[in-house]
Amino acid sequence: MTEVRDSSIFNSAFRRFCTTDTNASLTTGSLWRNIWQLSWPMLLIMVFNFFMGFTDVYVAGLIGPEIQAAVGFVTLLFFLVIIVANAIAIGTVALVSRAIGAGDFPRALDAARQSLLCGLAIAAALTAVALCFADLIVRAAGFPAPIREIAVTFLKIFATVLGTNYLLIISNALFRASGEVTKPLFTMVLVGLVNIVGDFALVFGWFPFPALGYRGIAVATAAASAVGMGINLLLLGMGRWRALYRRGWSLLPGTIRQIFTIGWPAAMLQIAWNAGTIVLYNLLGRLGEASITALAAIANGLRIEALIFLPAFALNMSASVLVGQNLGAGNPERAERAGWRTAAAGMGLLTALAIPVFIWAEELAALVAKDPAVLAETARYLRINMISQPFIALSLSLSGGLQGAGDTRGTMWVIVIAVWLIRLPLAWLLALGMGWGAPGVWGAMCVSMIGQGLMMAARFRGGKWKAMKLT
Repeated sequence: MTEVRDSSIFNSAFRRFCTTDTNASLTTGSLWRNIWQLSWPMLLIMVFNFFMGFTDVYVAGLIGPEIQAAVGFVTLLFFLVIIVANAIAIGTVALVSRAIGAGDFPRALDAARQSLLCGLAIAAALTAVALCFADLIVRAAGFPAPIREIAVTFLKIFATVLGTNYLLIISNALFRASGEVTKPLFTMVLVGLVNIVGDFALVFGWFPFPALGYRGIAVATAAASAVGMGINLLLLGMGRWRALYRRGWSLLPGTIRQIFTIGWPAAMLQIAWNAGTIVLYNLLGRLGEASITALAAIANGLRIEALIFLPAFALNMSASVLVGQNLGAGNPERAERAGWRTAAAGMGLLTALAIPVFIWAEELAALVAKDPAVLAETARYLRINMISQPFIALSLSLSGGLQGAGDTRGTMWVIVIAVWLIRLPLAWLLALGMGWGAPGVWGAMCVSMIGQGLMMAARFRGGKWKAMKLT
């Protein structure tokens, strides 16, 4: 009798959790409360994502440097494949948030079905390609011979769960678009725990798990994504999204076209950014004897910066939902205020984080750098780039607002201009043309981010995004 009652209490509590965020309005009331309501779960999700990636690399390092190198290489390849899922997710957020803001939930359901169908179809195609041509892909990517076999094994395991990763990313976007942010938080906490514990348990054979060696890292990641997908599918079946399972899943070409119209510039944006980063690394590799120090410094600096960026990325996602829902509700003025207030929150927060990093740059650099030359260059990198942090927050927050409105082409062109017309030419001029070396590259990065923030603000202030039609 007690077990039945306990089960009933658990089921009741779980059902309440499934509807916790459903009635929370993002189109009325205090914008500051709305920003907080959306941002804190997103921030925690990103913290968990950071520690998942860190644990993968840490455990790989315990096995051997070749395993650590393979994990790093395959992670870059996997990120390129996931770009498509992220692009679909951005299109999904724009369409679903706009529909929910307008009170048209059936239209939100249609967009959700099409996003999930597209993601699953694309993931299936990419999985087939990866499994059939894994060795060719690894060779083409330039993997060194000692880690090629390891990389192929990782790639094949990751490829088998590409579909679960796509569905996890897109379903998280659905919950985020409707303001139900505690649900992806719940899912990603469990995903993080499975991934982190699984890394140790499956690599070293903690009872009752077998010792899989380096394969355990890939299996843990795969298992975590499968668990996350399963949880989200369960949550979709218990809240207001359960209507997804009640109707046929036929293709709607018009909705699919809208998703890709919004999503492809977002994908190109990420490709342009990553390609620019590769070119920047190549430029640093031309600094002669100073190249090793410079490459180590940027790797260390980016690792420290990654923690500072987490709040800005959380605000980016919050802005996209707030702008999308308020446009859907027919209130573009409130949508604009939401964008500027999110940007103000981001600028204030990143400035507060950048000041201590600027002051104690050497102490922070010492946490990741032991060589004196690398330590000094890492500290210089941090000090120069901390100047641009408020503008990074401005860019990320307002780009989220533009993406929520469906103006992904605008954000794409701002990034392309900032990276390819400002950062890279200026880095070449300062580092090689004027002989400033690595500090010239750091300066170019700082100037380009300031320019990017100002251009994003100009794009948002122009207001063309208010008139964009997504239906």
